[in-house]
Amino acid sequence: MASFLSLSLPKLNLIRASSASTSTTSLSTAEVLNEKFGRKGITFSESDNVPIVELTVRNGSSLRLQIPDAHVTSYKPKVYWKDDGFEEVLYTIPAGGTDTSKFKGGIGLVMNEVLESGSKGSLPSTLEWTVKDSDSDAIDALQVELSCNSRTFDITYVVSLYAVSVATAVIAKNIGRRPVTLTNAILSHFRTKKRGGTAIQGLRSCSYCSQPPLSSPFQILTPAEAIKSESPVWLSFGSEPEPKSGSWVKQDVPITLLENKMSRIYAAPPTERSKPFYNTPPSNYETIDQGRELFFRVIRMGFEDIYVSSPGSLSEKFGKDYFLCTGPATMLVPVTLNPGEEWRGAQVIEHDNL
Repeated sequence: MASFLSLSLPKLNLIRASSASTSTTSLSTAEVLNEKFGRKGITFSESDNVPIVELTVRNGSSLRLQIPDAHVTSYKPKVYWKDDGFEEVLYTIPAGGTDTSKFKGGIGLVMNEVLESGSKGSLPSTLEWTVKDSDSDAIDALQVELSCNSRTFDITYVVSLYAVSVATAVIAKNIGRRPVTLTNAILSHFRTKKRGGTAIQGLRSCSYCSQPPLSSPFQILTPAEAIKSESPVWLSFGSEPEPKSGSWVKQDVPITLLENKMSRIYAAPPTERSKPFYNTPPSNYETIDQGRELFFRVIRMGFEDIYVSSPGSLSEKFGKDYFLCTGPATMLVPVTLNPGEEWRGAQVIEHDNL
Protein backbone atom coordinates (compact mmCIF):
# COMPACT_ATOMS: atom_id res chain seq x y z
CA MET A 1 0.00 0.00 0.00
CA ALA A 2 1.34 3.44 -0.85
CA SER A 3 2.53 5.15 2.30
CA PHE A 4 1.15 8.58 3.21
CA LEU A 5 3.86 9.29 5.76
CA SER A 6 6.06 11.25 3.35
CA LEU A 7 3.06 13.37 2.36
CA SER A 8 2.18 14.15 6.02
CA LEU A 9 -1.46 13.15 5.56
CA PRO A 10 -3.56 11.90 8.51
CA LYS A 11 -2.07 8.68 9.84
CA LEU A 12 -3.93 5.40 9.45
CA ASN A 13 -3.40 2.21 11.42
CA LEU A 14 -3.81 0.22 8.24
CA ILE A 15 -5.05 -3.35 8.02
CA ARG A 16 -4.44 -4.90 4.61
CA ALA A 17 -7.53 -6.21 2.87
CA SER A 18 -7.59 -9.88 1.96
CA SER A 19 -6.47 -10.68 -1.57
CA ALA A 20 -7.42 -14.36 -1.68
CA SER A 21 -7.76 -15.68 -5.22
CA THR A 22 -11.28 -15.94 -6.61
CA SER A 23 -12.60 -17.66 -9.67
CA THR A 24 -13.95 -15.11 -12.14
CA THR A 25 -15.84 -17.66 -14.24
CA SER A 26 -19.30 -16.77 -12.95
CA LEU A 27 -18.66 -13.57 -11.00
CA SER A 28 -19.12 -9.98 -12.16
CA THR A 29 -16.34 -7.42 -11.91
CA ALA A 30 -17.98 -5.87 -8.84
CA GLU A 31 -18.26 -9.27 -7.12
CA VAL A 32 -14.60 -10.01 -7.79
CA LEU A 33 -13.55 -6.60 -6.44
CA ASN A 34 -15.71 -7.02 -3.33
CA GLU A 35 -14.20 -10.45 -2.71
CA LYS A 36 -10.63 -9.15 -2.97
CA PHE A 37 -10.84 -5.58 -1.67
CA GLY A 38 -14.25 -5.07 -0.04
CA ARG A 39 -14.38 -4.22 3.66
CA LYS A 40 -16.87 -2.67 6.02
CA GLY A 41 -17.43 0.80 4.59
CA ILE A 42 -15.86 -0.08 1.20
CA THR A 43 -18.34 -1.42 -1.37
CA PHE A 44 -17.81 -2.10 -5.08
CA SER A 45 -20.64 -2.05 -7.61
CA GLU A 46 -21.30 -1.32 -11.29
CA SER A 47 -23.20 1.45 -13.03
CA ASP A 48 -23.70 1.15 -16.79
CA ASN A 49 -21.04 -1.59 -16.73
CA VAL A 50 -18.54 0.81 -15.14
CA PRO A 51 -17.01 -0.41 -11.84
CA ILE A 52 -17.29 2.07 -8.99
CA VAL A 53 -16.41 2.03 -5.32
CA GLU A 54 -18.31 3.77 -2.53
CA LEU A 55 -16.65 4.67 0.76
CA THR A 56 -18.74 5.41 3.87
CA VAL A 57 -17.20 6.19 7.26
CA ARG A 58 -18.79 5.83 10.69
CA ASN A 59 -20.41 9.30 10.82
CA GLY A 60 -22.09 8.70 7.44
CA SER A 61 -19.81 10.84 5.26
CA SER A 62 -19.45 9.16 1.87
CA LEU A 63 -17.55 9.27 -1.41
CA ARG A 64 -18.05 7.70 -4.82
CA LEU A 65 -15.12 6.92 -7.14
CA GLN A 66 -15.32 5.68 -10.73
CA ILE A 67 -12.46 3.23 -11.10
CA PRO A 68 -11.51 3.26 -14.82
CA ASP A 69 -10.81 7.02 -14.92
CA ALA A 70 -10.11 7.59 -11.18
CA HIS A 71 -12.88 10.19 -11.13
CA VAL A 72 -14.45 11.19 -7.78
CA THR A 73 -18.04 12.04 -8.72
CA SER A 74 -19.55 12.49 -5.25
CA TYR A 75 -18.44 13.62 -1.80
CA LYS A 76 -21.16 13.96 0.84
CA PRO A 77 -19.69 14.83 4.25
CA LYS A 78 -21.74 15.34 7.38
CA VAL A 79 -21.73 19.12 7.80
CA TYR A 80 -24.72 19.74 10.09
CA TRP A 81 -25.54 18.19 13.47
CA LYS A 82 -29.01 17.02 12.43
CA ASP A 83 -29.41 13.36 11.46
CA ASP A 84 -29.73 14.11 7.75
CA GLY A 85 -27.04 16.79 7.84
CA PHE A 86 -25.19 15.68 4.70
CA GLU A 87 -24.53 17.88 1.68
CA GLU A 88 -23.14 17.11 -1.77
CA VAL A 89 -19.95 19.14 -2.10
CA LEU A 90 -19.02 18.34 -5.70
CA TYR A 91 -20.57 19.70 -8.88
CA THR A 92 -20.92 17.24 -11.76
CA ILE A 93 -22.78 17.17 -15.06
CA PRO A 94 -23.17 14.39 -17.67
CA ALA A 95 -20.33 14.46 -20.18
CA GLY A 96 -22.77 13.98 -23.05
CA GLY A 97 -22.37 11.69 -26.03
CA THR A 98 -23.25 8.01 -26.16
CA ASP A 99 -21.38 7.02 -22.99
CA THR A 100 -23.81 7.82 -20.16
CA SER A 101 -21.29 6.74 -17.51
CA LYS A 102 -19.00 9.71 -18.16
CA PHE A 103 -19.22 12.88 -16.08
CA LYS A 104 -17.54 16.26 -15.98
CA GLY A 105 -16.66 18.13 -12.80
CA GLY A 106 -16.08 16.34 -9.50
CA ILE A 107 -12.47 15.73 -8.44
CA GLY A 108 -10.14 14.74 -11.27
CA LEU A 109 -6.43 14.03 -11.53
CA VAL A 110 -4.88 15.76 -14.56
CA MET A 111 -1.50 14.67 -15.93
CA ASN A 112 -0.37 16.07 -19.27
CA GLU A 113 2.97 15.50 -20.93
CA VAL A 114 4.83 18.54 -22.29
CA LEU A 115 6.17 17.56 -25.71
CA GLU A 116 8.79 19.14 -27.90
CA SER A 117 7.85 19.80 -31.51
CA GLY A 118 7.78 16.55 -33.47
CA SER A 119 8.36 14.28 -30.46
CA LYS A 120 6.13 11.35 -29.52
CA GLY A 121 4.49 11.22 -26.10
CA SER A 122 5.17 8.46 -23.60
CA LEU A 123 2.19 9.15 -21.33
CA PRO A 124 -1.14 7.68 -22.55
CA SER A 125 -3.68 10.32 -23.53
CA THR A 126 -6.27 8.51 -21.42
CA LEU A 127 -5.17 6.87 -18.18
CA GLU A 128 -6.79 3.50 -17.42
CA TRP A 129 -6.90 2.62 -13.73
CA THR A 130 -7.30 -0.64 -11.80
CA VAL A 131 -7.70 -1.35 -8.09
CA LYS A 132 -4.44 -2.32 -6.41
CA ASP A 133 -5.37 -2.35 -2.72
CA SER A 134 -7.77 -1.12 -0.03
CA ASP A 135 -7.42 -0.44 3.69
CA SER A 136 -9.51 0.67 6.64
CA ASP A 137 -9.19 1.71 10.26
CA ALA A 138 -12.40 0.78 12.10
CA ILE A 139 -14.43 2.58 9.36
CA ASP A 140 -13.28 5.96 10.68
CA ALA A 141 -10.74 6.08 7.85
CA LEU A 142 -11.01 4.28 4.50
CA GLN A 143 -8.57 4.12 1.62
CA VAL A 144 -8.51 2.78 -1.94
CA GLU A 145 -5.37 2.58 -4.04
CA LEU A 146 -5.53 2.67 -7.84
CA SER A 147 -2.72 1.85 -10.24
CA CYS A 148 -1.95 2.83 -13.84
CA ASN A 149 1.01 1.42 -15.75
CA SER A 150 2.46 2.19 -19.15
CA ARG A 151 5.74 1.57 -20.91
CA THR A 152 7.32 4.59 -19.26
CA PHE A 153 5.20 5.34 -16.18
CA ASP A 154 4.11 3.66 -12.98
CA ILE A 155 1.41 5.84 -11.38
CA THR A 156 -0.36 5.30 -8.05
CA TYR A 157 -3.45 7.26 -7.00
CA VAL A 158 -4.70 6.93 -3.42
CA VAL A 159 -8.13 8.21 -2.35
CA SER A 160 -8.81 8.38 1.40
CA LEU A 161 -12.00 9.30 3.26
CA TYR A 162 -12.18 10.46 6.88
CA ALA A 163 -14.98 11.84 9.04
CA VAL A 164 -14.31 15.49 8.12
CA SER A 165 -11.94 15.27 5.14
CA VAL A 166 -11.06 13.60 1.87
CA ALA A 167 -7.51 13.21 0.54
CA THR A 168 -6.27 12.41 -2.96
CA ALA A 169 -2.58 11.65 -3.50
CA VAL A 170 -0.58 10.73 -6.60
CA ILE A 171 2.85 9.13 -6.99
CA ALA A 172 4.27 9.09 -10.53
CA LYS A 173 7.50 7.22 -11.31
CA ASN A 174 9.39 7.38 -14.59
CA ILE A 175 10.31 3.78 -15.46
CA GLY A 176 11.35 4.65 -19.00
CA ARG A 177 14.74 5.42 -20.52
CA ARG A 178 14.43 9.15 -21.12
CA PRO A 179 13.34 12.24 -19.14
CA VAL A 180 9.65 13.14 -19.21
CA THR A 181 8.20 16.59 -18.51
CA LEU A 182 4.72 16.92 -17.01
CA THR A 183 2.13 19.47 -16.02
CA ASN A 184 -0.37 18.21 -13.49
CA ALA A 185 -3.17 19.15 -11.13
CA ILE A 186 -5.90 17.79 -8.89
CA LEU A 187 -8.91 19.94 -9.74
CA SER A 188 -12.08 19.97 -7.65
CA HIS A 189 -15.41 21.42 -8.75
CA PHE A 190 -17.27 22.70 -5.68
CA ARG A 191 -21.05 23.09 -5.81
CA THR A 192 -22.36 26.33 -4.31
CA LYS A 193 -25.91 27.56 -3.81
CA LYS A 194 -25.70 31.15 -5.01
CA ARG A 195 -23.52 32.94 -7.52
CA GLY A 196 -23.38 35.99 -5.25
CA GLY A 197 -22.29 33.99 -2.21
CA THR A 198 -19.33 32.12 -3.70
CA ALA A 199 -15.82 33.14 -2.66
CA ILE A 200 -12.36 32.08 -1.54
CA GLN A 201 -10.28 33.41 1.34
CA GLY A 202 -6.70 32.98 2.47
CA LEU A 203 -4.86 34.14 -0.66
CA ARG A 204 -4.24 37.76 0.32
CA SER A 205 -0.85 39.13 -0.83
CA CYS A 206 -0.42 36.24 -3.29
CA SER A 207 0.72 36.94 -6.84
CA TYR A 208 -1.62 35.78 -9.59
CA CYS A 209 -2.15 36.02 -13.34
CA SER A 210 -4.85 35.01 -15.80
CA GLN A 211 -4.30 31.45 -16.94
CA PRO A 212 -6.46 28.81 -18.66
CA PRO A 213 -6.83 25.45 -16.90
CA LEU A 214 -5.05 22.32 -18.03
CA SER A 215 -7.04 20.42 -20.63
CA SER A 216 -8.64 17.33 -19.11
CA PRO A 217 -11.53 14.87 -19.60
CA PHE A 218 -13.16 16.29 -16.43
CA GLN A 219 -13.30 19.94 -17.47
CA ILE A 220 -16.68 21.68 -17.49
CA LEU A 221 -15.30 24.81 -19.12
CA THR A 222 -12.75 24.28 -21.87
CA PRO A 223 -9.50 26.28 -21.57
CA ALA A 224 -10.78 28.63 -24.30
CA GLU A 225 -14.11 29.17 -22.49
CA ALA A 226 -12.44 29.63 -19.11
CA ILE A 227 -10.05 32.33 -20.31
CA LYS A 228 -12.51 34.20 -22.55
CA SER A 229 -13.22 37.63 -21.09
CA GLU A 230 -16.67 38.58 -19.88
CA SER A 231 -17.88 41.96 -18.70
CA PRO A 232 -18.58 41.83 -14.94
CA VAL A 233 -22.22 42.16 -13.97
CA TRP A 234 -21.23 44.20 -10.93
CA LEU A 235 -18.18 45.32 -9.02
CA SER A 236 -17.98 45.09 -5.26
CA PHE A 237 -15.54 44.56 -2.44
CA GLY A 238 -13.57 41.41 -3.20
CA SER A 239 -14.39 41.45 -6.89
CA GLU A 240 -11.28 42.47 -8.82
CA PRO A 241 -10.88 42.93 -12.58
CA GLU A 242 -8.86 40.25 -14.33
CA PRO A 243 -5.31 41.27 -15.24
CA LYS A 244 -4.21 41.42 -18.84
CA SER A 245 -2.62 38.32 -20.28
CA GLY A 246 0.96 37.96 -19.07
CA SER A 247 0.55 40.51 -16.27
CA TRP A 248 1.11 39.66 -12.61
CA VAL A 249 -0.72 41.41 -9.77
CA LYS A 250 -1.04 40.84 -6.04
CA GLN A 251 -4.21 39.91 -4.23
CA ASP A 252 -5.22 42.96 -2.17
CA VAL A 253 -8.38 41.72 -0.47
CA PRO A 254 -8.78 38.97 2.16
CA ILE A 255 -11.83 37.49 0.44
CA THR A 256 -12.21 37.16 -3.34
CA LEU A 257 -15.78 37.01 -4.62
CA LEU A 258 -16.30 34.61 -7.51
CA GLU A 259 -19.59 35.82 -8.98
CA ASN A 260 -17.74 37.11 -12.05
CA LYS A 261 -15.93 34.97 -14.57
CA MET A 262 -12.25 34.31 -13.89
CA SER A 263 -9.46 31.80 -14.51
CA ARG A 264 -6.32 32.36 -12.44
CA ILE A 265 -3.09 30.83 -11.22
CA TYR A 266 -1.86 31.91 -7.79
CA ALA A 267 1.87 31.23 -7.73
CA ALA A 268 5.34 32.67 -7.57
CA PRO A 269 6.11 34.16 -11.01
CA PRO A 270 8.55 31.86 -12.86
CA THR A 271 11.06 34.72 -13.19
CA GLU A 272 11.33 34.94 -9.40
CA ARG A 273 11.91 31.23 -8.75
CA SER A 274 15.61 31.44 -9.52
CA LYS A 275 16.09 33.84 -6.59
CA PRO A 276 17.36 32.53 -3.23
CA PHE A 277 14.13 33.68 -1.55
CA TYR A 278 10.69 34.31 -3.00
CA ASN A 279 7.08 34.27 -1.86
CA THR A 280 5.11 31.10 -2.53
CA PRO A 281 1.32 30.70 -2.29
CA PRO A 282 0.03 29.39 1.06
CA SER A 283 -0.29 25.68 1.70
CA ASN A 284 -4.03 26.07 2.33
CA TYR A 285 -6.99 28.37 1.68
CA GLU A 286 -10.79 28.17 2.05
CA THR A 287 -13.77 28.03 -0.27
CA ILE A 288 -16.92 29.81 0.88
CA ASP A 289 -20.51 28.81 0.08
CA GLN A 290 -22.43 31.58 1.80
CA GLY A 291 -25.80 30.22 0.63
CA ARG A 292 -25.35 26.99 2.58
CA GLU A 293 -23.00 28.54 5.15
CA LEU A 294 -20.29 25.99 4.36
CA PHE A 295 -16.52 26.42 4.34
CA PHE A 296 -13.96 23.94 3.02
CA ARG A 297 -10.22 24.14 3.50
CA VAL A 298 -8.10 23.07 0.52
CA ILE A 299 -4.57 21.91 1.38
CA ARG A 300 -1.86 21.40 -1.24
CA MET A 301 1.23 19.20 -0.98
CA GLY A 302 3.95 18.81 -3.60
CA PHE A 303 2.31 21.16 -6.12
CA GLU A 304 3.73 24.64 -6.75
CA ASP A 305 0.63 26.54 -7.93
CA ILE A 306 -3.03 27.05 -7.01
CA TYR A 307 -5.66 27.19 -9.75
CA VAL A 308 -8.96 29.05 -9.23
CA SER A 309 -11.79 29.66 -11.71
CA SER A 310 -15.46 30.60 -11.73
CA PRO A 311 -17.90 30.41 -14.65
CA GLY A 312 -19.76 33.72 -14.27
CA SER A 313 -22.85 33.81 -16.48
CA LEU A 314 -21.78 30.60 -18.26
CA SER A 315 -23.02 28.66 -15.24
CA GLU A 316 -26.60 29.24 -16.39
CA LYS A 317 -26.30 26.75 -19.24
CA PHE A 318 -25.40 23.92 -16.85
CA GLY A 319 -28.12 24.26 -14.19
CA LYS A 320 -29.44 26.37 -11.36
CA ASP A 321 -26.49 25.79 -9.02
CA TYR A 322 -23.24 27.70 -9.21
CA PHE A 323 -19.77 26.19 -8.98
CA LEU A 324 -16.09 27.00 -8.70
CA CYS A 325 -13.09 24.98 -9.85
CA THR A 326 -9.91 24.98 -7.78
CA GLY A 327 -7.02 22.86 -6.66
CA PRO A 328 -3.26 22.45 -6.44
CA ALA A 329 -1.38 22.42 -9.73
CA THR A 330 2.05 22.49 -11.32
CA MET A 331 1.44 24.39 -14.54
CA LEU A 332 3.79 27.34 -15.00
CA VAL A 333 7.04 25.43 -14.39
CA PRO A 334 6.52 21.79 -15.45
CA VAL A 335 8.07 18.88 -13.55
CA THR A 336 10.82 16.91 -15.30
CA LEU A 337 11.32 13.31 -14.18
CA ASN A 338 14.52 11.58 -15.16
CA PRO A 339 14.56 7.78 -15.49
CA GLY A 340 14.01 6.23 -12.06
CA GLU A 341 12.75 9.46 -10.45
CA GLU A 342 9.30 9.88 -8.91
CA TRP A 343 7.09 12.84 -8.10
CA ARG A 344 4.49 13.10 -5.33
CA GLY A 345 1.60 15.47 -4.84
CA ALA A 346 -1.61 15.55 -2.84
CA GLN A 347 -4.74 17.52 -2.04
CA VAL A 348 -6.75 17.42 1.17
CA ILE A 349 -10.25 18.90 1.47
CA GLU A 350 -11.28 19.28 5.10
CA HIS A 351 -13.95 21.12 7.04
CA ASP A 352 -14.99 22.11 10.56
CA ASN A 353 -18.60 23.00 9.72
CA LEU A 354 -19.99 20.76 12.47
